[in-house]
Amino acid sequence: MATQHDIALTRALTGIPGPLPPSGVIHVSFPHASRFTIVGNHLAQHDGLSLTAIGIGVHIQSLPAGSRVGIKALTARFAEGETTIAAALRELETHGYLYRTRARLANGRLTTRTVFCDQPDALLRGGAVAPVAVEPTAVPPVAVELVPVRPVAVELAAVEPRPVMTPAVPAPAPAPAPTPVPQEAPPPVRVPSRIAPKPPRRPLPQPRELTPELHRAASALLADLRRHAPELVLSEDDVEELAPGAAAWLERGAHPDAIRHALTTELPQPPKYPAKIVRHRLAALLPPPLPGSSDLAPVRRTPATPFQTCEGCDRAFRSPDPGHCRDCRGQYWEAA
Repeated sequence: MATQHDIALTRALTGIPGPLPPSGVIHVSFPHASRFTIVGNHLAQHDGLSLTAIGIGVHIQSLPAGSRVGIKALTARFAEGETTIAAALRELETHGYLYRTRARLANGRLTTRTVFCDQPDALLRGGAVAPVAVEPTAVPPVAVELVPVRPVAVELAAVEPRPVMTPAVPAPAPAPAPTPVPQEAPPPVRVPSRIAPKPPRRPLPQPRELTPELHRAASALLADLRRHAPELVLSEDDVEELAPGAAAWLERGAHPDAIRHALTTELPQPPKYPAKIVRHRLAALLPPPLPGSSDLAPVRRTPATPFQTCEGCDRAFRSPDPGHCRDCRGQYWEAA
């Protein structure tokens, strides 16, 4: 089988016009008749996207409308894990190729609407949306028989014109033009703008009292992160700026191993801004203060008044002591 491929490749290379390049890739191209997708070089050669993001973007663009392109669906289709695919989808969102919004259906349920734009720059310029491309289908040529048309000579005899008397008939009134029926335009697809203002980020947590011992322990914890996650290399300025946030965690009783696990688990690949990742996690994942002993004490309930059986009518009533119910006591008082 390999020999047949080698022979076919040799024949294809001999058919390429011009001299072959001494190094680099050589393209052997054949026209596609079906099952092909047009992909722009701005995506296939994007210098800001990872190879995984480019591959997933090309795969999504080749799928028909309505296909599932969530993290679970792509993980079941490819060998990459959920973390890698989630990071690639975030890259496509950052560069404007992918938009994911929450929409409410007619039955009240929420669903995630995914929109893929094959040209983000054209979307920002307000360009017209092209119709959905349909794969061309090979149609066999139809033979058409051409029949020559012979000119026919017509001889007109000279006829003297005679006046013809026609009665005057009023011209018919023009028929009214049909009223155009307005057609409802399809609702536009709302795509979130990339230039919309972003919500303000959460402030870095601060401890109640930043003692020298607490500041030293927080700085050592942040500087030691690169031993557990080589991607999280923080500069001295970053450690000095983020030390109050880690000190707030230590002040609230968080164990250093728990803080390290929260800051180094499931990092985006590749992490372009390690200091921003650590700052976001220190602010977003801050645990609450430990409750005091009084907060954990069980709630004391007031004992309920027990039921008693009336000695006169056997009716049940609530009373700390046995005796008669209210009605029986009233009857006894009236008799007395």
